[in-house]
Amino acid sequence: MEALYGVLEAGQVGIFESPTGTGKSLSLICGALSWLRDLEKRKRQEEARLLQGLSPAELGHAGSTSTAGEPDWVTAFVQRKEERDKVDRLKEEQIRRKKREDHLQKIRSNVQLKYAAKRKRSEEDETKHLLQLSKEALSQGAGADVLDQLDHNEEELILAEYESDEEKKVVSGLEEDDDDDLEEEHVTKIYYCSRTHSQLSQFVHEVQKSPFGKDTRLVSLGSRQNLCVNEEVRRLGALQLINDRCMEMQKNKHEKKSDEENEGKKRRVSRAVCPFYSYEQMQFLRDEVLVEVKDIEQLVSLGRETKACPYYGSRYAIPAAQLVVLPYQMLLHEPTRSAAGIKLKDQVVIIDEAHNLIDTITCIHSAEVSGSQLCCAHSQLSQYMERYRKRLKAKNLMYIKQILYLLEQFVAMLGGNVNQNPGCQTVSQTGTVLKSINDFLFQSQIDNINLFKVQRYCEKSLISRKLFGFMERYGGSATAVKNNKENQKLAGLQNFLLTLQQGSDKEAGTAQSPPVEAENNQLQAASPLMQIERFLSALTNANQDGRVILNRQGTVGQSSLKFLLLNPAVHFAKVVEECRAVIIAGGTMQPVADFREQLLSCAGVDPARVLEFSCGHVIPPENILPIILCNGPSNQQLEFTYQTRDLPQMMDETGRILCNLCNVIPGGVVCFFPSYEYEKQVYTHWEKMGLLTRLATKKKIFQEPKKANQVEQVLVEYAKCIKRCSQAGGQMTGALLLSVVGGKMSEGINFSDDLGRCVIMVGMPYPNIKSPELQEKMAWLDKTMPRAAGQAPSRVLIENLCMKAVNQSIGRAIRHQKDFASILLLDHRYARPAIFNKLPQWIRERTQVKPAFGSAFAELRKFHRGKLDAL
Repeated sequence: MEALYGVLEAGQVGIFESPTGTGKSLSLICGALSWLRDLEKRKRQEEARLLQGLSPAELGHAGSTSTAGEPDWVTAFVQRKEERDKVDRLKEEQIRRKKREDHLQKIRSNVQLKYAAKRKRSEEDETKHLLQLSKEALSQGAGADVLDQLDHNEEELILAEYESDEEKKVVSGLEEDDDDDLEEEHVTKIYYCSRTHSQLSQFVHEVQKSPFGKDTRLVSLGSRQNLCVNEEVRRLGALQLINDRCMEMQKNKHEKKSDEENEGKKRRVSRAVCPFYSYEQMQFLRDEVLVEVKDIEQLVSLGRETKACPYYGSRYAIPAAQLVVLPYQMLLHEPTRSAAGIKLKDQVVIIDEAHNLIDTITCIHSAEVSGSQLCCAHSQLSQYMERYRKRLKAKNLMYIKQILYLLEQFVAMLGGNVNQNPGCQTVSQTGTVLKSINDFLFQSQIDNINLFKVQRYCEKSLISRKLFGFMERYGGSATAVKNNKENQKLAGLQNFLLTLQQGSDKEAGTAQSPPVEAENNQLQAASPLMQIERFLSALTNANQDGRVILNRQGTVGQSSLKFLLLNPAVHFAKVVEECRAVIIAGGTMQPVADFREQLLSCAGVDPARVLEFSCGHVIPPENILPIILCNGPSNQQLEFTYQTRDLPQMMDETGRILCNLCNVIPGGVVCFFPSYEYEKQVYTHWEKMGLLTRLATKKKIFQEPKKANQVEQVLVEYAKCIKRCSQAGGQMTGALLLSVVGGKMSEGINFSDDLGRCVIMVGMPYPNIKSPELQEKMAWLDKTMPRAAGQAPSRVLIENLCMKAVNQSIGRAIRHQKDFASILLLDHRYARPAIFNKLPQWIRERTQVKPAFGSAFAELRKFHRGKLDAL
């Protein structure tokens, strides 16, 4: 906490490592909020001194010195004016703060205000309901006019007239709303972000329990998928569809006024607006959020109760908040950050669970599209344009034609024709080709198109949402369509899309999609333009910061275009530039060289500004036994390289080690393999050699499933088995879980107590250096980074990726102060100094290197027997 306080005070960048179970979250809360409380106290003292101590005139004369070439009276006048302005600003800030604090205190103490507001909302709802019934009765009596022979609901599918940012000073839409009341100066605050909503909720609960829980103005931000309370929108399921529908409804609300003004000139069909988007309702929700600390679930409940949108209500609370809790993506993606109203200037950012920060930034700014998606989007957009050509404005037609041309050229780069079924087009030259952004743009003949403008058009016009609505209406075979020329074309579109879907199913070779993947497949099939928009956005990166990967497979449909971000620092630079201080924290941050060199150094951060802090574990030294094992029971050297790990003797030796260990280790044993393929190979070999039967006499064997929706069931069965064995006694002592490094169980899973009494790492999980993406990243690092201690940056990258994965996996055990476990690293290469020093400090300090298996086995038996006796 002291180190954290010092970093925030000095305006530095801190890399903090604190193992799971050591109270990391509470330390971050208390250290950061103590600093913020002291800062606010100092600010108020300074204000009081300036407002009550010296007059502006005295302040102006104090220490006045004439600058070269200017008379003293000019200098004094300028200084007096500056001080007067400063005092005026302080007075205004003081009045605003007093007003805000009084308002929040009034809400806290006066419960009647809440009921009065609630009653008023109920009355307004009833009035709106009666008004709607009256309108419906009138419309039924008058009959429905149809404009240009379009169906009533089809009006919403037509793109509105588009104006670029250059053509208007203020862009219409909620994201840049012009309500003066919503514009409020941001107080100094802390932005805390983590990977998942569950981690953020856990952090909020820690704040609620802390000494700062009652006095902190905390705001929880999340995606529309998590915060939307409009059931009609929530039912869309996929995040991109929810985003687009929400933005469309807000746009409709803003256009409603102008539609009403033009009602006398031209009859308009009413457009859907969100009933939860009301300024008055969201003002009330904003105040409720600031009065008491709430997590995402409580925020959603409040939104339903108050009939106000939590997504936007929470955003309105940001300026006055002291602590803003949000997911990674919202902070690290600049357009999302800007749309959310997040201002980082002179603020503090804490990024927790940051061990994968570099990968996260890379993934957020990378994008991939398949040949099937490109052809499908082209077909959908062509049909949309034909259907509404007479109703679309010239600028919309221009941009649609540009997008169609881009899609044609992208498919041509994959060796196909956009007008033919991608599943039936064979690619002549298969393989993977990497190109710079500029080379890709020139070779695909799209260098004359302004991708920035096209991408902005897609974002502002909501074209992907309109296209999705169009496909909802005409893309399904069950929909009845009028029998005319245009609709015959649309019927042809249905058949074409059906063949695309059947073709992609054949390519994938799957009879049925798992439930978890069904939503994504449905979204990709229904609205591929959404994914293509991401790819277009990625192509606007600087030429040196990324590469385009052309992956040509058997057919055009199976082939893909992928943008790979090489330099994540370009997207992190603005965060460290604007913020007063940045904290990068995690339970396992080793090796930290990646953060220093790939992220901070490339982002222009002075090395002197970076502080590293790593603390030990809270468990007693005798509660952990880490061992590096160099040889197996038959004295076979343990070296799991790509050349040796497939040897029968190496797999036999691994099986013998596990058989011996399972005889003396109680409860659960988690064994990590470098890949799913190797785990399957070893399992099959053990089964053939009878080693699996020997293992099964002591431990029930579980395997990590590849499919995410099956992981929970395996973990439940694994835990039940261990509990049953510990209660029943007998020959079976627990369970053995065969897992994979980088899989579902190597991160975020808690194997505490009996669930993980021993963690075994089989070999060193080096990444596949034959991967074109990794090779390009290595080449880029060697070109842009200096050599470290005589090693090429690419070699350091490979070792760091390996050890980061190892550290995450072995960190699954020992989750609290009284926990205990042994850790076994099976490979003599772990003892090499360059590798050994990349282990976490608290493990490194206690690690024993054992050349002989007998010695290691004796230590493990003594350790676990001692612990069992103590229990």
